[in-house]
Amino acid sequence: FKNIILNLVGVALITLALKGFMIPNKFLDGGIIGIAILVHEITKWPFGILVLVFNIPFLFIGKQMLGKTFAIQSLLTFLLIALSMTFFNVAPVTSDPLLIALFGGCLIGVGMGLCIRSGSTADGVEIIALLTTKKIGLNVSEVIFAMNTLLFLAAAYSFGISTALYSIVTYFSAVKSLDYISHGLEQYTSLHIISSKSELIKSLIVQKLGKGITIIKGERGYLPDNFDIKKDCDIIVTVVTRLELLRIKEEISKLDPHAFMFIQYIKEASGGILRNGNKHS
Repeated sequence: FKNIILNLVGVALITLALKGFMIPNKFLDGGIIGIAILVHEITKWPFGILVLVFNIPFLFIGKQMLGKTFAIQSLLTFLLIALSMTFFNVAPVTSDPLLIALFGGCLIGVGMGLCIRSGSTADGVEIIALLTTKKIGLNVSEVIFAMNTLLFLAAAYSFGISTALYSIVTYFSAVKSLDYISHGLEQYTSLHIISSKSELIKSLIVQKLGKGITIIKGERGYLPDNFDIKKDCDIIVTVVTRLELLRIKEEISKLDPHAFMFIQYIKEASGGILRNGNKHS
């Protein structure tokens, strides 16, 4: 129920940002939504249809990597955005370009962050970036930056330099808001797992999910009622992106519903096998 509320509020904020601030003034955000705005303004095709057309193919391509649950929830988010943009009318809030850039970006960033917190995504650009990362070795942020650079160059050509520059301000406002809500565009998380089925979980993470692991030798026990009872255990540590986190937690819970897991957000990570094809020895 909590995830449904987060998703609905996120979609509502995205709709308000787009209809109340950005689209009436031809301001772009980054990613697929930005591309949809650009195409909508040039062709006058329905924005809601464009969001679906541009997002859904990449969602199906990335389903195997991100998980079926994530794919279904993201599909529902795309549908909600398309419906709200088609059937709900929102009057333009302001014509001041700086206010549009700051508040429009902030609203869409918070909306996307809430959608991510609900277990979905409101923009398929991260899926594209993750897929591209596996092919060319760049990280997610670098791929997104390259795509958005091309997008804003197209905006400058179509709408003028001033609109493109304000669109860049809109984008960075959205990124900072998204960062605050959901811990960044490419936030690595450290997942620690303690389970009686540790061997199965090790195999799952390495063989099925293609992630590296580190094993810390520890002891279980030390409970208030049985403080003297303890036994050795393996603490499994793996580092994943937040888009991969939902799937890996679901897979572990299927193997061991009682597995103890805790998550730590990482400011920066490098090396290892964070990116396929770049392994340390």
